[in-house]
Amino acid sequence: MPSNAILHEVQQLYNVSDRLDTLAGQHPLVSEALVTIAGNVRNTATLLEVLVAMKIVPLAGLDPASA
Repeated sequence: MPSNAILHEVQQLYNVSDRLDTLAGQHPLVSEALVTIAGNVRNTATLLEVLVAMKIVPLAGLDPASA
């Protein structure tokens, strides 16, 4: 199912965001920028999850009302 591939990438984006947050704690000179980028990556992952839920899952024939 195409949604599984996208959701796998979503998880990868969440992992990148977590690693950037960790790096921010280790590098004070660039921590603010890293935290901002981590947040943007996390927001992108969330938007992709919403896209899958709204666009791809209904196309697969699942009834959103029963979710």
